[in-house]
Amino acid sequence: MAGSRVRWRWLALPGAALALWAVAHTGHTPAPDAAPRPSATQDAAPSARPDGAPSASPDDGATTARPDGAYEPVDCAAAVRRYAAVAGVHPQLLMAILHNEAYKPHDPALERAWQRYKPDAAFGVANMHRAAFDEVKRGRDFAARKWEELPDDRNLAVEAAAWYLHDLDRQLPAHWPAAHSRDELLALGYNAGAGNMLAFARGIAPGAQAQSYLDRLHTNWAAAKRDIAR
Repeated sequence: MAGSRVRWRWLALPGAALALWAVAHTGHTPAPDAAPRPSATQDAAPSARPDGAPSASPDDGATTARPDGAYEPVDCAAAVRRYAAVAGVHPQLLMAILHNEAYKPHDPALERAWQRYKPDAAFGVANMHRAAFDEVKRGRDFAARKWEELPDDRNLAVEAAAWYLHDLDRQLPAHWPAAHSRDELLALGYNAGAGNMLAFARGIAPGAQAQSYLDRLHTNWAAAKRDIAR
């Protein structure tokens, strides 16, 4: 999750609240296919950066809401395509991260209820913490938006995640000795922060939590490709 190495423990939610969410929301997550290792050359992102990035159709950024209010990462496919292009990041990576961050229910009321138990919790479908959001929005089109809006605005959550990946990418050196690809390092940076990302680039082995995040990225890679093609 952006800006923190601490994952939410949703199994610790109050039983009644989780039961109510389960009754009110249905849906399923399809089992992903075995994924190839992400690489900077596979399905490469547009080469343009923000100063010359391709523009997207205004209609291409809308998320598709489900009648029952449930959430699947594919609902954000249009927003992923749009904001990945604008930020100059790999759309498949951005979508795979949304899959990684879908380990908990993204219901606005439930997120806010949990935040009262855990004030430093993350918000939105990309699980972004307040400090990370306040940093990434500076000088951007959404600079006037507030972190508290993330649970209600999936487009904003995807946009912020895309620019967070962009900013992480700018911190990577031109070359690194480690075996990790650019996409893998950016995903690790999204989960563990820029400092750890740079340590992994230098060859430091990821810890158990970071490696678990990377393993899930690989598992979600093929599903992410399917989603952004829709």
